Amino acid sequence: MPEGQGPGRRGGFWPVLYRVEDTLCIVALILLALLPTAEVVARVFFNTGVPASSGLMTHLLLVAGMAAGMITTRNNEHLSIALVQHFSGDAVKERMRVFTNLLSALVVTVIAWSSVSFIKIGLQGRIIGFIPDQVFALMIPLGYSVIAVRFARRTGLSGWKRLFPVLAILLGTALSFPVIAKFIWGFNLPDPVFEICDRLYLLNRFLKIPMTMILILAALAGTPLFVVMGGLALLLLEASGGEMDSVASDIYSALINRNIIAIPLFTLVGFFLSESKAGERLVYTFRSLFSWLPGGMIIASVIICAFFTSFTGASGVTILALGGILYTILSEHVKYPEKISIGLLTSVGSIGLLFPPSLPIILVGAATQTNTIHLFVGGIFPGLVLVGAVIAFGIIASIKFKIPVEPFGLRRALSALKGSALEILLPVFLITGYFTGILSLVEIGGAGVLYIFIVEVLIHRDITLKAIPGLFIKAIPIIGGVLSILALSKALSYYIVDTQAPANLAKWMQGAIQSKFVFLLLLNLTLLAVGCLMDIFSAILIVLPLIAPLGLAYGIDPVHLGIIFITNMEVGFLTPPVGLNLFLASYRFKKSFVDICRYVFPFLFIQLAVVFLVTYMPALSTWLIRFF
Repeated sequence: MPEGQGPGRRGGFWPVLYRVEDTLCIVALILLALLPTAEVVARVFFNTGVPASSGLMTHLLLVAGMAAGMITTRNNEHLSIALVQHFSGDAVKERMRVFTNLLSALVVTVIAWSSVSFIKIGLQGRIIGFIPDQVFALMIPLGYSVIAVRFARRTGLSGWKRLFPVLAILLGTALSFPVIAKFIWGFNLPDPVFEICDRLYLLNRFLKIPMTMILILAALAGTPLFVVMGGLALLLLEASGGEMDSVASDIYSALINRNIIAIPLFTLVGFFLSESKAGERLVYTFRSLFSWLPGGMIIASVIICAFFTSFTGASGVTILALGGILYTILSEHVKYPEKISIGLLTSVGSIGLLFPPSLPIILVGAATQTNTIHLFVGGIFPGLVLVGAVIAFGIIASIKFKIPVEPFGLRRALSALKGSALEILLPVFLITGYFTGILSLVEIGGAGVLYIFIVEVLIHRDITLKAIPGLFIKAIPIIGGVLSILALSKALSYYIVDTQAPANLAKWMQGAIQSKFVFLLLLNLTLLAVGCLMDIFSAILIVLPLIAPLGLAYGIDPVHLGIIFITNMEVGFLTPPVGLNLFLASYRFKKSFVDICRYVFPFLFIQLAVVFLVTYMPALSTWLIRFF
């Protein structure tokens, strides 16, 4: 239960704070969607632009990202490695929960103090529109302070043990003494203060290895990944003689990056689709178009799931939003065996990640500095191969089980197309605008939110104006989880790149493994394991920057590497024993985990075959790029 929402806590400080942060985040996201659209209108009709729009958009992203991080912490929905759910015994899980929250409170307290020092010393005092950038940047220490307190409160300790959360925050404050001293005295520290800071730096160097091990184990125990990355960045930077407030500088620069504004915008588009009746209309349309073919309903299911996942970027949303209606049609109406219906719907939950405007592809571009248009184009053929392979299996299964077909009705099909035409036109509109160069990635994100709002709220009226804040609140944990990791991953990446660890790893790998094909095989196996343990957003931001230099060392095209990465992650979601989609399907279809694994196996085998095809046939990913 989120803090402040239990019995007797309807009034007071926390509910007021909830309303403030909800309102702040929603308003920032709305403005973030409207500004790019206003920019397009001003450019097209008035040959001008919105004054200071770029700076306002990036700093609204900062506000939205920090507010979303606070809300995600409140709801206990930060992204983490899923191993904790496999620990046996409630007592062990409870101790792990307390430990991870205490550690999180300590680390985030240090980040909060570091950001205070950064705002005073590191910012240049630019004016964004008419607002100084320090005003926007205040969201960083404010947000992390609230997050630290929430982690401390979540321990749920009582009696004398309540001191532990307080001590965690006090210890974090003590470890932050160097940045607190810099905030007070600047760079001219008094001798006694300088001596204390110097001893803390020495202590950090001495504890670097054991604390690094503790943080890695904490990640496996379920500590949010952004906390682990922040702790490692602080620890390693300070131990190597760096300044702690440089972490806050990296957080600030990561959250004012124009290239990632599309992430929250397309997330909102995906939730407008999933919360409306768009899924039902699309199911009816594609059923009327394809049900006269053998395997027609499987064709429809695969296309619809690919459409939804391409916008949400989260396969779990597709399974939860569409699983019920598609299962009912496949099993009860069309009479597919249960194992085919559940296996199919579990496996196609992530099948749209290679198609634009896929959020993972946008993140891959940001993480590896690869042209996003090339990545979108590079994913088209591999995505079509994956979709085609699953559809081919569905057709064969339909013939084997003698699934009856329905007669084609032109009037019915036209009526269904009319009902869902606006949703079907959405990707056409966005992709055309982007690939023709008329709209930037940020602008199609803003236009997409406005378009889907008009369609689902004003035209179809599936979503009432009153329900919109609730829709935003459902989308915010994904936004907050991704942006929190993105902010801290940049700080950790700065240290990793500075130490030349990726380059050294690439040299070692080239010495140990000469064959490019052996390297690709090992890469596939590694990424399948990563896909089991981590969500795709975390993996892209943490693992991909380490792999990218290896790909270059073996002469692998960056676009090809990015497509290999996403394809492997798609399959990792289905790989026992800890693939995320297996657990979501078990929950959604109320079947045992073992049954889900059995049902998914044929589809897992097909997708593995496609992974190897994509890996060892780079032309699938790179051939189309020559035309862009």
